[in-house]
Amino acid sequence: MKTAQQSIQQTGIWIDSSRAILVTLQDGKQQITEVGSVMENQIYHDHGGNRGAFMGRQHVNDEHKYEHRKKHQLHGFLEDVVNHAKNADELYVFGPAETKNELRKLIHENRMHMPMRLKAIESADKMSLNKIVAKVKKFYLH
Repeated sequence: MKTAQQSIQQTGIWIDSSRAILVTLQDGKQQITEVGSVMENQIYHDHGGNRGAFMGRQHVNDEHKYEHRKKHQLHGFLEDVVNHAKNADELYVFGPAETKNELRKLIHENRMHMPMRLKAIESADKMSLNKIVAKVKKFYLH
């Protein structure tokens, strides 16, 4: 719990599978951080051609390997986002895709190690940086 002299750090996170924009508000100041994702693009994967190969008697499916790699990359990306937000007292998460829900799951699974309170999760379209900052400010003013 913060004392009267310590201010609360409020962070809003706009997230999709390609990047996360963190807007941190504290003591009347704002800080903006962008965290990029290294997730593979499905379009490039589809150009691979074959849908698997036989290795001995076992059929190896490239799609299964791709999905496993994608899941691992998503988890690493979300952990990076949480690491950037680890000092936040309150979190507001929004974005256009399922990635925001995966972030929520990670936060809830690790809540013993993360003191932040998840205030809300909302769907939102792609937005400019100025709109993201304005949305975070508006959320925490109300």
